[in-house]
Amino acid sequence: MKYINATTILPDALVEELQKYVQAGYIYIPAKDEQHKSWGELSGYRKELNKRNIAIIEKYQKGVSIEEIGDEYGLSIYAIRKIIYQK
Repeated sequence: MKYINATTILPDALVEELQKYVQAGYIYIPAKDEQHKSWGELSGYRKELNKRNIAIIEKYQKGVSIEEIGDEYGLSIYAIRKIIYQK
């Protein structure tokens, strides 16, 4: 999350009003429901994890052991099993 100085984007009157409640602190302003992005949507990381998980499942189906897959991807046996057996 990127922090933005309020004085650069908000009107002075609004900044002064906010300063009545918060001095030199951080305020989280959530996105509206219709504008909310799910985890990993903006960065593309969710797609990357899905590709990786598909590759892991395919290797397992071709007979590669869970231990070998874990070593290749730097994941625990538990994590590999969780990916393989997800529904």
